[in-house]
Amino acid sequence: MAPTATAPVAAASRYPRVLAIAGSDSGGGAGIQADLKAIAALGCFGMTAITALTAQNTVGVRSIHAVPLDVLADQIDAVVEDIGVDAVKIGMLHSAATIGAVAAAVDRHRLRPVVLDPVMVATSGARLIDPAAVASLVRELFPRAVLVTPNLDEAALLAGHPVRDEDEMEAAARRMIAMGAQAVLLKGGHLAGDSVSDLLLDQAMQPLWLRGARIATANTHGTGCTLSSAIAAQLALGHALPDAVQQARDYVRGALRAGAAVRTGAGSGPLNHSYAPQPMRLLPLP
Repeated sequence: MAPTATAPVAAASRYPRVLAIAGSDSGGGAGIQADLKAIAALGCFGMTAITALTAQNTVGVRSIHAVPLDVLADQIDAVVEDIGVDAVKIGMLHSAATIGAVAAAVDRHRLRPVVLDPVMVATSGARLIDPAAVASLVRELFPRAVLVTPNLDEAALLAGHPVRDEDEMEAAARRMIAMGAQAVLLKGGHLAGDSVSDLLLDQAMQPLWLRGARIATANTHGTGCTLSSAIAAQLALGHALPDAVQQARDYVRGALRAGAAVRTGAGSGPLNHSYAPQPMRLLPLP
């Protein structure tokens, strides 16, 4: 019998599902907004649990309002219990209490894989995390994440020493592995020079250096958010971690190039997340 409006066709497939747990950027270039744009551009279905509301633009952050912990937990529970999750990206967690609530939800729902972007300082230089929360982040979320993706400023804060060259990058990455991280992608974009070197290191592998020519642009707002959510999307699609990192990195570099000459705001503008959108992917139902 042909299906009717009251007799839906039985589903044979589903979308790759990525949950972004992070802060909202009212300017649209970073945070949850960048996460959703990147996840959709890579053909996955994005969902959110907002940890904080920020009033910000390309110039700076004006204020931060924390989402109540029960509301944060309810967002995660609602998404997981109905839709399901194939990968998680965790971004801005500004307090120890927020970190604890997210760690509890990761355990409660056995969420895997988790990509942790330890957001501590905005591109504008604004501090986005309570200093007392740094130890909680390491203790609660490093062991629960398949990958941690700090930039050089965040790595210096976490490792406890300056990170000014590739030797110090490797030392910082190894320090974070010793602190409990399963794997680290240390982003070297803040180093001077005509090329950019990122370092991927885990507990069992030799250092993998990912290099490329520097892209001349002032539009870098949200680069870290975009990269971590793109990695989570690639993991949701079934790619192994090194491949997921490489493909996500290629996507971000393409988005940087596509948005390099575009003017958005008076400060550090956003990437062009939609420069080469992929159709929504479909995965077979189990």
